[in-house]
Amino acid sequence: MSDNFTTLLVKREGPVVHACLNTPENGNLVTEAVLDELLAVLEFIHDHPEIRVFTLSATGADFCLGADRNEFELLMAEDPSGTAMRALSGKARRVCDSLATTGAVTIARLQGRVIGAGIALAVFCDLRAAAEDTRYRLPELAVGLPVAWGGALPRLLHECGAARVRELILTGESFDAATARELSLLHKVVPEAELDGVVDGWIRPLLRRPGTALRTTKAVLNAHSSVARLTDASLLEGDLLAGTLALNRGRAAGGERSTL
Repeated sequence: MSDNFTTLLVKREGPVVHACLNTPENGNLVTEAVLDELLAVLEFIHDHPEIRVFTLSATGADFCLGADRNEFELLMAEDPSGTAMRALSGKARRVCDSLATTGAVTIARLQGRVIGAGIALAVFCDLRAAAEDTRYRLPELAVGLPVAWGGALPRLLHECGAARVRELILTGESFDAATARELSLLHKVVPEAELDGVVDGWIRPLLRRPGTALRTTKAVLNAHSSVARLTDASLLEGDLLAGTLALNRGRAAGGERSTL
């Protein structure tokens, strides 16, 4: 595996690969560079079926403060047609799809704030553990964007339930780890000092499972839980994002203001 990562810390320990978001200076925002590097790691795992487990964590106080909206605006300014924005959206979708469908079991280790795209990265992992003082938010509507990143909406609806996800999106309210646990967004909530122990406790039995059985079981679970592609509106996310950003830019140019 390449060591030329600038936004991630990546370490392989035999059948386990650890990736750590490593731009704490901006709250580990998900940029195109982050997506490219996550794709590289996940493609490596795909090509090496002996890898049983992939963990995703982050340095700094927060797991992830979401997607980089400044990058969205820059892409739209440079390419008003929205082509570049659609390409970025496609990368986000491929990362999240890969987290869900790779043969390795994927584990999210969360601390601090987990916002927007950070929730998306986490919810596509098979197992999710968080520190008890973590906070979560889906702020897209409040900043004038659709919930259209990585195919997260159908995944959230399936994992957490339509009524509660609807409330969290429409209100944009922050919620705590206990609530996230009740929603099945999290499997374990512990003091931050115990997080590594929880992750290790999941990894040990997974490494004892026969590799073929493990991959087959994950594939079967995905088959039972996946949304039929023909009815998956998240396939239109690139168009939704590009169109909304273009509309917002037009309104801003015309002097229209929005308030949170």
